[in-house]
Amino acid sequence: MFPYLPERFTADEQDVLRRYFTNLDRPVFALVNLPEVVKGALFARYSRSPKSLRRLFLDEFVGELDIRGDATVDATVGLSRAEDLYSRVFVEYGDDSVAQLGGVHLACEQASNLLTKILERGRLMAYLEQSTRYIAYDNRLPNGHYRYHRPSDVLDSSLGARYVGDMDRLYDTYADLLARVHADLQGRYPKKAGDSDLVHRQAVRAKALDATRGLLPAAALSNVGMYGTGQSYELLLVRMRAHPLPEARHYADLMLEELRKVIPSFVQRVDRTDRGVAWSEYFASNRQTTAAIVDRLVGRSAGMSGHGGETRAGGRGEGPDGEGGGGARVGGGEGEGEGEGEGRPEVRLVDFDPDGERKVIAAICYAYSDASEDELARRVDLLGTDERRAILAAYVGERTNRRHRPGRAFERTGYRFDLLTDYGAFRDLQRHRMATVEWQDLGPVHGFAVPEAVVDAGLDGAYRSSLERSAELYGALVDTFPVAAPYAVALAFRIRYVIQCNAREAMHLIELRSGTQGHPSYRSVAHQMHRLIAEQAGHRLIAEAMRFVDHQDDGLGRLEAERRSEERRVASGAGEIL
Repeated sequence: MFPYLPERFTADEQDVLRRYFTNLDRPVFALVNLPEVVKGALFARYSRSPKSLRRLFLDEFVGELDIRGDATVDATVGLSRAEDLYSRVFVEYGDDSVAQLGGVHLACEQASNLLTKILERGRLMAYLEQSTRYIAYDNRLPNGHYRYHRPSDVLDSSLGARYVGDMDRLYDTYADLLARVHADLQGRYPKKAGDSDLVHRQAVRAKALDATRGLLPAAALSNVGMYGTGQSYELLLVRMRAHPLPEARHYADLMLEELRKVIPSFVQRVDRTDRGVAWSEYFASNRQTTAAIVDRLVGRSAGMSGHGGETRAGGRGEGPDGEGGGGARVGGGEGEGEGEGEGRPEVRLVDFDPDGERKVIAAICYAYSDASEDELARRVDLLGTDERRAILAAYVGERTNRRHRPGRAFERTGYRFDLLTDYGAFRDLQRHRMATVEWQDLGPVHGFAVPEAVVDAGLDGAYRSSLERSAELYGALVDTFPVAAPYAVALAFRIRYVIQCNAREAMHLIELRSGTQGHPSYRSVAHQMHRLIAEQAGHRLIAEAMRFVDHQDDGLGRLEAERRSEERRVASGAGEIL
């Protein structure tokens, strides 16, 4: 038995909801009969709201939609005709490509933080997860329970009462410290001139949530919005149905039931002037500039050099299709507990190609030349540092924001990092699905670190005591319930994992995760990765190309992001989003 708290809706609310959701009383359901932009916006809002998706839809979206034409629709009974057609084509023709043409928006609610990592492992899907960085977990559910998973086998055992009692105390401490850290930060960071009350309030709240989220256990419940093709879901469910975690197998059954109700097919285009069109123009400009400089510095074979700076037929720039995409510790700086956490760098670069940068430059030249790979490598070897820098600079182009990334030549070399960070940072970094990420089992063996904001507020003693309770509960569970024991481990405890990625994905990851609005724990990882690529690997030109790596720190990390959000709200005339 897996506990789930169904949400109650009035008769009128049910009448609206059953037109767009495949069920009204389960934690997994699909969205149908809604415009793509509505589903996307709904999921985006979902990630930073404490509400369930169906409640969020009723409260914030349905009033903007014309739903009169959907009065006769009942999505809860499934779309049998579409399912029959899909099944007949797939079974009779046996073409896996058919499964790539049907996409589904699916919501998985009240899932533990162990389960969310399983749900988000597939590369060819999109996810938005409810964030512990923006949502407080200090309130109880309507049934009086805190929001954490309660594995039935543990609850039915002699350890059940202890599990609930210790978990409740973890949440009690979290709620107490969140309020106290928040109050301390308000005094430590007074509102600056020009900032509204909303901007300051949101920035302080985000920093307080960042500082205390490490107290939440991996059993903490989250909501995940997912989008993927039929084939992607199929691969995900095959993995989940064979997973040792009972919660994962249970959700696989729930997901399969809902997916069988609806397999819509659609195509979405991105033609916004400020995004898609600008991106295309960026790559076209880079292509022309790179072709000219490669022709001048590397040249072509005899009889092929008379084209000047023109783009050769077949030469091409790279678009977004291939996009993925030390030792500083969180806060207090001292390693706690036993294991390699003490005195060990958070991030180690364990494998790289010393010739990687030269190979990237040769790969840049390849699409703009008729020479072979080895001949281009020989020619690049003859170039000086300034000439190599000029080729790479032309290929990278004038990047005006971090979304402007160079093409696939940056995939010619890669890096393998061995990391030991808190589980909270791992949760965010694991989402980079174009990277290869493998991780070890979660446990308290590698210790934890205390955030600086907690230390500054004089609350580190209570913080440590709560994490010690988490470790003791894990120790009590692990022999009898080895699969369920990680539910007890708080997000502040470290986990070991590897991230292997090419230089293109490294640029995306490092620039994104180094932003001042990011959590301090993964910002530290991004900074260390950047330094290791430049200094240890010696790929200084590649590191220089990552020009949007952000090393600034203004104390309230979300402050600048909140300012930009307010500017957009004012410009659009939108009201405050709670």
